[in-house]
Amino acid sequence: MKTLFDVLTIISAALMVLFILVQTRGSSLGAAFGGDTSYYRSRRGAEAVIFNATIVLGVVFVLSVTLSVLSKK
Repeated sequence: MKTLFDVLTIISAALMVLFILVQTRGSSLGAAFGGDTSYYRSRRGAEAVIFNATIVLGVVFVLSVTLSVLSKK
């Protein structure tokens, strides 16, 4: 069971780092990859999905670390 939590921790950490790096502060996702001069005040489309997925991955990461520590006892 501990191995499952360790694998889940590694996968969620790697995906969370990737999703955080894809996001750019103050500009849209299109500006990060192609140079859009305008930016949106609200997240739309892929940006909203990446933002929400980052939050979910953060929760999964914390839970997997907590359960991994508790399974050692």
